[in-house]
Amino acid sequence: MYRTHDCNSLRKSDIGKQVALAGWVNVTRDHGGVIFIDLRDREGLTQIVFRPEENAQLAKQAHTLRSEDVIQVSGKVAARLPGTENPNLGTGDIEIIPSELKILNRADDLPFPIDAEPHNEDLRMTHRYYDLRRPRFARNLRLRHAVAKATRDYLDSQGFVEVETPILSKSTPEGARDFLVPSRITPGKFYALPQAPQQYKQLLMVAGVERYFQIAKCFRDEDLRADRQPEFTQIDIEASFVTPDNIFAVTEGMLAAIFRATRNIEIKIPFDRVTYREAVDRYGSDKPDRRFEMELVDLGEIFRESGFKVFRSALESGGVVKAINAKRFAGITIGQADELTEIAKLYGAKGLAFIKIENGEWKSPIVKFFSETEKEALQSKLKIEEGDCVFFGADKWEIACEVLGRLRLRIAEMQKFTPVAEIWDFLWVTDFPLFEWSSEENKWNAMHHPFTRPKAEDMPLFSEKKFPEVRAEAYDVVLNGVEIGGGSMRIYEPELQDKMFETLGISPENRQTQFGHLLRALHLGAPPHGGIALGLDRLVMLIAGEQSIRDVIAFPKNNRSVDMMSSSPAEVDPRQLRDLGIRLASNKRDA
Repeated sequence: MYRTHDCNSLRKSDIGKQVALAGWVNVTRDHGGVIFIDLRDREGLTQIVFRPEENAQLAKQAHTLRSEDVIQVSGKVAARLPGTENPNLGTGDIEIIPSELKILNRADDLPFPIDAEPHNEDLRMTHRYYDLRRPRFARNLRLRHAVAKATRDYLDSQGFVEVETPILSKSTPEGARDFLVPSRITPGKFYALPQAPQQYKQLLMVAGVERYFQIAKCFRDEDLRADRQPEFTQIDIEASFVTPDNIFAVTEGMLAAIFRATRNIEIKIPFDRVTYREAVDRYGSDKPDRRFEMELVDLGEIFRESGFKVFRSALESGGVVKAINAKRFAGITIGQADELTEIAKLYGAKGLAFIKIENGEWKSPIVKFFSETEKEALQSKLKIEEGDCVFFGADKWEIACEVLGRLRLRIAEMQKFTPVAEIWDFLWVTDFPLFEWSSEENKWNAMHHPFTRPKAEDMPLFSEKKFPEVRAEAYDVVLNGVEIGGGSMRIYEPELQDKMFETLGISPENRQTQFGHLLRALHLGAPPHGGIALGLDRLVMLIAGEQSIRDVIAFPKNNRSVDMMSSSPAEVDPRQLRDLGIRLASNKRDA
């Protein structure tokens, strides 16, 4: 056999044993003809020492070894010389004195040192199989495995059944673009890769499965960010005869099991709950990061009769005046102020007003418009002190909150906010709006998806077509300012589902074309049901302390949706296109 032990298992108690190890050469060091090699496998490192006086032939052979050569070593476990022990290494008290060395494979020139962090991500992704040898990524893959295993174990213990749903599905409007798959057997028709198993899991509830889950692959053809990929994985859960409280309890129990298995910590459950309205009003976000303060404060009562026309007119037109106090940020630079102003404009503000408090003086062009009474009220309400910097938002509620919420997060980054201790702040955000208005399409769209049920107490508002006031029986679970999952109670009555489609402007013909299978199922005794889906990649990213989900996926795409390693997507043989009845529009005449 190639090995008797892995490279992280030998200890003092093994001294004198004859062993065999195999792995990659991590580092070689030549100390006056004595060759030291750190041998690495996925578990860790073991030091191998080749001394010419003990075996000149082996030492000569070891002298030719380079980083990432694959070798097998047989020999005896020995204690390291006094003073050379490495307390930072599990095997730091021992070394191997080899009696045999086999070079299993040589490595060519390396694309980058394995112990370095290359700045060129495309270079890393091109050689991803090599990149994954680095301990950080080996750890991330095993962490991902542990999250998946804990998920399956917990949900199994709660009576959930894992059911796989199709990958070749049907294109339906669910918010993002579909990846389409042509079929040679049915020319001119296309499958779609599922954006989520949403309709299938609802159909499983109609089928009487009652408690379903799946660690499901999902696909969306959308622009990428650090936490997005064209293909991603979600923990998909659905159950019948449940309320939101039931879904909350299952989710909290599962996340507690995951953190117990991966971090050996007990998270606090049940999670806090805030409504969508409260979250946006206080933090400017429906996924608030509560690990630092700087909450949004409403100043309407202070400026309702103000001589400052900008604030007063915003209030008179039905808007709001709100502010955040960035403590100890009066030293803001011109560059930082310019960046924050651009952020405010990007999210709908006409500009950015702020006041710095330096040497007891309020510094801002707008201060001259404030009365002494208004200044006193501001100081009291915002707890203004020396060194603070106050930022204002005066606009429609949605715009003012989002602008200040974005500024709040960027200011925290500028101030290099880091929690005093490790914090895992879980939070439920509930009572989302059922609809959102699209000015581009001049119509109402579902904020989540068209199968989300209105809250029971808002059904009269729905019937009266007071759509802005209708809340959904929908909820998100948030961790440290990152949405890690979302779900809802579903519509299970055919009449209510038709009414929802009508509100969304989906014609009866399109309802049958796009959702006929689901509508037929609802007519055959669909039970009350609901569920949630959590982003597995995003959850693992947070547990691992990474900044991008690309670092917890074995073979991700880059930020241009390209697999650099396999050069995918790629052109295909024209014969394949001909078989599919597809012709590419390569010029205007073909278009």
